[in-house]
Amino acid sequence: MELDRVIEICHLLKQRPDHWRECIEMSVLAINGGDKTRTEGWPTWPPDDPGFLENLTKVIESGVWGVHGEWTDRAAGMMTDYHDTEFGATCSSGTSALEIALRAVGVEPGDEVIVPPYTFVATATSVVGIGAIPVFADIDPDTFNIDPALIEAAITERTAAISVVHIGGSPADMDPIMEIARRHGLKVVEDCAQAHGAIYRGRKVGAIGDAGAFSFQSSKNVTAGEGGMVLTNDPEVFSRSWSITNVGRVPDGEWYDHRVMGWNLRMTQFQGALICRDMELLPEHFERRARNGDYLRERLEEIEGVRLQRLTHPDNVSAFHLYVFRYDPEAFEGLHRDRFIEALSAEGIPCSRGYNPLYREGVFAETAQTDRFPFCEPYYDGDCDYSAVSCPACELVCDEGSFWMPQSIGLADESAIDDVTDAMLKIRDNLRELMR
Repeated sequence: MELDRVIEICHLLKQRPDHWRECIEMSVLAINGGDKTRTEGWPTWPPDDPGFLENLTKVIESGVWGVHGEWTDRAAGMMTDYHDTEFGATCSSGTSALEIALRAVGVEPGDEVIVPPYTFVATATSVVGIGAIPVFADIDPDTFNIDPALIEAAITERTAAISVVHIGGSPADMDPIMEIARRHGLKVVEDCAQAHGAIYRGRKVGAIGDAGAFSFQSSKNVTAGEGGMVLTNDPEVFSRSWSITNVGRVPDGEWYDHRVMGWNLRMTQFQGALICRDMELLPEHFERRARNGDYLRERLEEIEGVRLQRLTHPDNVSAFHLYVFRYDPEAFEGLHRDRFIEALSAEGIPCSRGYNPLYREGVFAETAQTDRFPFCEPYYDGDCDYSAVSCPACELVCDEGSFWMPQSIGLADESAIDDVTDAMLKIRDNLRELMR
């Protein structure tokens, strides 16, 4: 027991000696009225950096805010350079980037696309949005990424592609996934919305597959509030992506030459300018998040029952858009994950429970086996019923076995990481307060 706690109890006993039991059992955990582990704030996101305003001012002064501006091209160039890819097509959002990438690699209405169930809903709805059908393949419960060993069983004669999510910024196991795809003649789209700069076995994610879709939504490690981009090394995939985004124009065609069915999904110059500044900051931010991730992994060795998301290969480097944790209730005397999150949040540590299995979301659970578009896709001759889908690993981590912390904790100093683990140790050492 800490000295200040002993002094406090002695003081209370002197005042009210008949309340000795109440004094001894006085709450330590913040959730019950004790002191917080961390009282300081956390780094803000987006970062408070004058370069953003400088770039935006240049856009305003240029008088070119939309098409024909230089900033979107500059943003694409910075992204392709950083990710070691040939081509980048900017667009309006990460969701549109996924739809564009799927169409650009050749997915058509009635096709099936294999997706993980542990991801943001857009990974699956982007498939539905182009008239194709998502087929869920379970994850590895320790990496949280799609399990390559389970992909092959999900392949049918209708399968056209695999949509691979680098969840939390930690790369999926791309080598076996690409081997499966090549063997079956499938395309691979990488969902890199959370993985700016992530490294898989020495290679940046985004063009290991046929195309990579990135997001610049407000929470992302590179942000413009909204925005997206498709990266690829395939000139045909780039050309189709650019055309779909630009109402069917072609890169080298005339302005009113529309050869492809496309939409106006363009990024503004303001978004491009914000991305350019973010890309200048990314190397420092990436290194800091990774360094804090390594330190956090080291500190968690002290805490049985909590461990950081496992890498799919020891040479990988996560972008740490999320710090994703496995949680074992048995190591905490059966304390439910949700109660653990409540206690940890009360200690001043930001955390949340994360995703639900996508097939439980209403868009899939409530519209399957109906005659409503798009699940009545006339080109699809399979059975579009998600009510019987079960992915046990995904359900385990969603229901009780995981929690998250946002990327902003990785931009703090090492003492903040100590606060994170100290708060967990404090909960473990005072479980009796949560069991009353």
